[in-house]
Amino acid sequence: MAFRVLLSSTWLLTITLYSCSNRYPVIQCQTAMGNFEIEIYVDRAPVTAANFIKYVQENRFNDAKFYRVVRDDNQPDNPVKIDVIQGGLFEDEHPLRLPPIAHETTLETGIRHVDGVISMARLEPGTASSEFFICVGDQPELDYGGRRNNDGQGFAAFGRVIKGLNVVKLIHQQNAKEQYFDPPIKIYRFVSD
Repeated sequence: MAFRVLLSSTWLLTITLYSCSNRYPVIQCQTAMGNFEIEIYVDRAPVTAANFIKYVQENRFNDAKFYRVVRDDNQPDNPVKIDVIQGGLFEDEHPLRLPPIAHETTLETGIRHVDGVISMARLEPGTASSEFFICVGDQPELDYGGRRNNDGQGFAAFGRVIKGLNVVKLIHQQNAKEQYFDPPIKIYRFVSD
């Protein structure tokens, strides 16, 4: 199955989901800055992985975009620093948003927030739905027991960039106002075969 995404005249993002000899499904993302591929750990994080794949297969990310970037220069008041790019539907009441899913901690899955890992954004445990982020560098404070959130439950990691991590790092360096890309990288559509 292939999913192509055409963005505004400024950016191009294509996501392709396909099966190969790899033991995990792979999602290929193509942007105006290059391509990257993410393998999805369906066995280790079944709830979180199934949620993300459902968004892709049902074209629920049609209005998605990379909209947020967190790096050392834009979180001066936070004592626990992280480096990530965040994407998703952005709106809490977006009509394509699915209900929240159960929280799978890194303690349960064994998937740590290392360089290139993709994970679900959330407020409280059990509130993750459509928003996701990719780690730039190792981010242990996002794991179970980490200090980024006061509850210590960490975030639900479910896959990792296996090719083109340099593209993710290039996106991470794009222009931003505070923690928001300027402009955001919008997804126009998915095309599957």
